[in-house]
Order: sequence, then structure tokens, then C-alpha cells
Amino acid sequence: MYIPKINLESDESEVIRFMQRFSFATIITSKNNYPIATHLPFLIQKKEDKVILTSHFALANPQWKDIENNDVLVIFSEPHAYISASNYDTKLNVPTWNYISVHAYGKGKVINELNLTFDILEATINHFDQSYQSQWESLPLDYKTKMAKGIVAFEVVVEDLQAKKKLSQNRSETEKEKIISHLAQSNDSNENRIAEYMRKL
Repeated sequence: MYIPKINLESDESEVIRFMQRFSFATIITSKNNYPIATHLPFLIQKKEDKVILTSHFALANPQWKDIENNDVLVIFSEPHAYISASNYDTKLNVPTWNYISVHAYGKGKVINELNLTFDILEATINHFDQSYQSQWESLPLDYKTKMAKGIVAFEVVVEDLQAKKKLSQNRSETEKEKIISHLAQSNDSNENRIAEYMRKL
């Protein structure tokens, strides 16, 4: 990913928090020089100085067969906002787009053990919908086993983590304040979040 120095985010803990907050991501692989992508919810954690991404494909999705053959790319990108040139101090300007994006490159590994697949399913439930946990536990084991056999769990060990924050860092303080104020008053949650991240800079 092209990242000018002014937009580089190098704080790994900050990057991980962003990935955990916006954890519905896109995994990209390649087969015969043709890119393939699937959109999935991910669990993100740090283990022994490694960032680990965990998720699962539907068994019917053939992409899982390729994640161990080549490096994979997982893209996390959620809040973004159009920045009008009306926020700038002079007319000699053009509009742009503010956004945050993380590219995680790594090695994929298919998890074949049924007990580990159950662990991942339960961790996913616990992370995204704890209220469903008791219902899941009450389901018949044969039903849950059938569901588990219909997916392919996997993990990606991240080897290269690239993060970009394009948040008007090159603008004057008065222009930044105008942009933040404009975005914060919007009815668009994406624009509100960009204002939130801009305030933190």
C-alpha cells in the first residue's frame, strides 16, 4: 500500500485496536494469477509477538484451498469521508477523501481439527454476540457438528502489517477544525468516526 510518511501509522497496538473495532475484512488470495476475495468477520489477537487473524470460510467457497499456497492479504478499512474543498482557507484547492486502512500480509493455515473449529466458533460467538452463547450451548451436538463440518476454519499469521491514516495531516489547524466540525455534525456514522479519529491526532 502506498503510504506517505505523514500518513503512516506505526503504533502496532493502535493498529490492532483499529482492526478489532472494524473486524469485518476482506481476504485476498491469488489463483493462476487471478485475484480472489471473500468478506469475513475476523478475530484479531497478539500471540507471542505475532498478530494472528482467525476466521472461517464456507466449505463450498473454494478460496480456502488456496490460502496455504501463497501469501494472503487481509484488508481492514471502514470509516471514510469525502472532504469538501469548502473546508479550506483558499479557493486554490481540490476536494479529497479521508480514510483509515490496514493491510495485513501473511501466511494462511487451514485448521482441520474439529475441536479447534468448535473453539473458533465459540470464540467468534463470544466476541460478536455473547447473548447467543446460551442458545448455542443448548443446541444438539449433532446439529452443531454438522454446522462445524460445513465451514473451514483458518488463521493467518501476519508477517507484514501496513497501516495508513489519511486524516488531513497536511492541512492547517484552522482547516482541520473546520473539517472536524463539519464531519461531527453529519448524520453519516462514517463521517462521525473520521472526525473522532482526527481529534485523536
